[in-house]
Amino acid sequence: MSNLEYSVAEAKKHFSELLGRVAYGRERITIAKRGKPLAMLVPPVAEPGSDHPCKVEGWLENSDPFFKIVNQIVKNRQKHYPRTIKSKKG
Repeated sequence: MSNLEYSVAEAKKHFSELLGRVAYGRERITIAKRGKPLAMLVPPVAEPGSDHPCKVEGWLENSDPFFKIVNQIVKNRQKHYPRTIKSKKG
């Protein structure tokens, strides 16, 4: 994880980009005023995989039709054959 330093003015000018670098690039960014550290942007601490949809519990009952539909979609995807390009005749 890299640690970069930006002045308040630079951070203000590029704030959206810096947030993206922190969130997706896992960078740590120090914001300084007159060369002294003032604040730090750091990625949120989260357990790896904790936000995966399969970890969600309690939103739906096991009998909910949603699960039947999803199972059918998965089953159909296993039987899926890719479309072929049909040549135009005449």
